[in-house]
Amino acid sequence: MGRIGKIAAHMVLAFTAMLLAQALTAGVETFTASHLALGALAHAALFAAAALLVEILFRVERSPWRFFAASDGLRLARSAALSVLTFALIARLLDVRQPGGLRTLAAAFLLLTAMLAGLRIVRRALHEKVLLDALTRLRPAPASPALPRLLIVGSANEAEAFLRTPAALGERYAPVGVLTPEARERGDELGGVCVLGAVDEFDAVMAQLRDGGLQPSALLFLTDGPLSAFGAERLGRLKSEGVRLLRRQGALVDMVGGTSLRELSLEELLSRAPVRLDPAPIRALVAGKRVLVTGAGGSIGSELARQIAASGPARLILLDAAEANLFHIDRELGEAWPQLPRQDVLCDVRDAARLDLVFAAEKPDLVFHAAALKHVTLVENHPCEGVRTNVLGSRNVAAAAKACGAAHLALISTDKAVAPASVMGATKRVAEAVVRQFANGGESNTRVSVVRFGNVLGSAGSVVPIFQHQIARGGPVTLTDAEVERYFMTIPEAVQLVLRAVALSAGDAEPPTGVLTLEMGEPVKIIDLARRMIELQGLVPDKDIEIKITGLRPGEKLTEALVDVNETARPKAEGVTEATPLTPLPPIPAKALAALEAAALAGDEAVVRERLFALVESLRTVSPAKAPGAGKTAAARTRA
Repeated sequence: MGRIGKIAAHMVLAFTAMLLAQALTAGVETFTASHLALGALAHAALFAAAALLVEILFRVERSPWRFFAASDGLRLARSAALSVLTFALIARLLDVRQPGGLRTLAAAFLLLTAMLAGLRIVRRALHEKVLLDALTRLRPAPASPALPRLLIVGSANEAEAFLRTPAALGERYAPVGVLTPEARERGDELGGVCVLGAVDEFDAVMAQLRDGGLQPSALLFLTDGPLSAFGAERLGRLKSEGVRLLRRQGALVDMVGGTSLRELSLEELLSRAPVRLDPAPIRALVAGKRVLVTGAGGSIGSELARQIAASGPARLILLDAAEANLFHIDRELGEAWPQLPRQDVLCDVRDAARLDLVFAAEKPDLVFHAAALKHVTLVENHPCEGVRTNVLGSRNVAAAAKACGAAHLALISTDKAVAPASVMGATKRVAEAVVRQFANGGESNTRVSVVRFGNVLGSAGSVVPIFQHQIARGGPVTLTDAEVERYFMTIPEAVQLVLRAVALSAGDAEPPTGVLTLEMGEPVKIIDLARRMIELQGLVPDKDIEIKITGLRPGEKLTEALVDVNETARPKAEGVTEATPLTPLPPIPAKALAALEAAALAGDEAVVRERLFALVESLRTVSPAKAPGAGKTAAARTRA
């Protein structure tokens, strides 16, 4: 209903209320047609005119009706109605006559409802210390000059709920206005704060605020969607002007909730719309289980630990070889979930004997294997170390999980394992096959899931921190080729999808036959990513910061894929697909794996590369009988 309709309804109600009041007070005997014609209508019209005057002065109808706490009002009305009915029943049983009859009952109902509601309104107003202000001010409260000014961007529902929460402005901001997606909401008042316009009118609203001396010190984005509508250049200009860009804590991937404000991360400013999934299957997977996470101090492992901790496991075991990373994630979880039983384990996945002891002692139900070497260039330069961690470490974790009777093992893989041109990608492709073999051998009840996804903004292997460092020092920003493109998603989104994929796999009647892949949206050109990052600092690409092309590095490809030539993709669920081999994969012979291990331990890089890619080619063939020879050149592998 528009404002004119609301005002009209207000006047009709006032007119009706006056007629009813006169009828109730004058009595049926004296309330005659002449009264109605000569006096009552005139009084009611005058009362409605007075209500209109009050509306014009006080703007009562600026506050949208849909935000009135209807449930509370209806409960009070129900209580009043039940009280009146109970009284009427008792009076009838006792044969007590009540003066006025139904008129008295109706008046009692209305007065009791009003008084019950009034008492609660006054009590809440006193509690929130707004009673005097609400009774005396005629217009929305001006922003306090002593507090930083806040412009809120989001839907009217989100903004009203945020402003209604007493602790919402815990960082002590003074709201100066709201921008909503709907232009028709301009002029509405939400919790005493005006809707200044639509999101599309952002620049015009900002100009008005500047002209009025109300330049906001911070922008709060309540929407969970991407900020691409604002543009990297505009957001960068605001940041350079000292305007803070804020969101509610936990708004992007709402696993825990909360109303405190936090700075927007660079990853959120660069990301596309996140995939939103129902968290119930994830809680069902984790709740009450003993869960072990390897690489728990890393970017992916630490977010896995956070989201698992939020889902109520019986015990959480954090395993990592990096002392500082393990210390920090353990302390963070202890502060956020002090009641959660947890154990930190300083252990390298290369150490099979130590892993066996840990798994035997902890007896995890679920194992998430995130420990890996993931920097393409470093692993390319140190192939033996890549094999020892990514291949042999994965084998050790799978063997320990099977020996202790774990119900489920999930391996975190990468899109670089598809048609791998790098040693890192090849090690992850072999690791996928190795862990899956442990689910099929002997009397194992351990189910194995492999989850494959692309680049993650802000992860240890991401290009974003490199670009940030290069921009901070004044450039140049270097990238290998203008045509290089990658899939991107944020760390919380990737981890939520991993947990969702594993939950789907755990709920299936049969073990997965393929690799679970995460839908990553459209690939992003790295050069476009670099330009947006430069603009987000309020700078101009190729003017303030040079972008320099250096040429492809060894093992690097122009594009990545999530499904290989010998796999077919089929939808699994929202956000998740399954890449199933066209023909059953040949098992990796124990002798071939032993030979690869021996070469890695001996430090023979040439032999490690040869045997590693020979294993990859056997895994990529459509038919084992047509497997290409192991002597395929590195150039041919890169073309594949």
